[in-house]
Amino acid sequence: MKRKSTAIVFALAMMFMGAAVSAQETVNPRPLTLAEYEKAKSFTIKDLDNETYAKFENAYILDRYELRKPYFITGDDGLKKRIDLYKLVAKEGMQELGLMIFYTNEKNTQYKACLPNFTADAKVWEKYFEDIHGIDKVEKNFVLKLSYVLSKEVGYQLYKAANQGKDLSKESATYGNDICFPGDQQVTLANGAKKSLAALKPGDEVVTVNPSTKASTVIKVKTLVEHEAKNYAITKLVLMRAITSQTTAGHDVKLSARTLEATPNHPVLTSAGQSKMGDVKENDTVLCLNPLTNNYEPFTVVSKQEYAGGVQKVYNIEAGDGTPFLMNDVMVLQK
Repeated sequence: MKRKSTAIVFALAMMFMGAAVSAQETVNPRPLTLAEYEKAKSFTIKDLDNETYAKFENAYILDRYELRKPYFITGDDGLKKRIDLYKLVAKEGMQELGLMIFYTNEKNTQYKACLPNFTADAKVWEKYFEDIHGIDKVEKNFVLKLSYVLSKEVGYQLYKAANQGKDLSKESATYGNDICFPGDQQVTLANGAKKSLAALKPGDEVVTVNPSTKASTVIKVKTLVEHEAKNYAITKLVLMRAITSQTTAGHDVKLSARTLEATPNHPVLTSAGQSKMGDVKENDTVLCLNPLTNNYEPFTVVSKQEYAGGVQKVYNIEAGDGTPFLMNDVMVLQK
């Protein structure tokens, strides 16, 4: 299973455990079967704006989750997506089996998935993850947008399980003094294009940032520092900026996300000051570039993961006078 799904499963399971505790009549909900999961995806709400309660086959009910209005999420691409949530309830015993997700894109194409309750069999969860990652392949950042909505509804942090249950000592990850990034991280060039760190060459011009004034300038790469291939420990930060507003139609959300990977001791500039990647905490903020406005904006760290990255070379650059530069549109410091 992909790292992203491994991390998200904890937040989703917590959502249903919390719901079960708060609803006395559903303390022990029965499991959603695989057949019911597939059947639920055939259920359709004809009018998502007005239909809050619908019956199917005289056996199942879709009940709008907490009577919430839809979420309208606009990403960096300027495209608006809609997410509606409905409880899937078995009429017999009024058992809550899961949560139906209706995702509608800007072309009015609709995708469906059903988040099972925490008692469901592993095969049902596997099918759910197959479905949401299938949607994610055609709808960029679908999983991230869905996670944002679910976390807002239940009050939990995004992507819990910081190390995904891994025992890093068994994987022999190297925690050394190397201050560097995996080679696939993207550096912002002076012309606005992106280039993989491993492909940089001396003389390439990259964007640097004054952390006080947030003004951008251009500097030339002096050296690309390459470290020998090892199984390095890698810290991964998921950062998000969400601007929300309430409208008569629902919740409007402008959502931007960034991901940064580096060795745990690489320095970044956070709201708490300069910090090593491995010491960054969830809810810290880090400055990131908004390419639409060309401004630097504070993004919140919503997830921090550490894992053994596998045997690979890692890299760093020496450029200009040591000022910060942009990696994956995140402001990072030179060592």
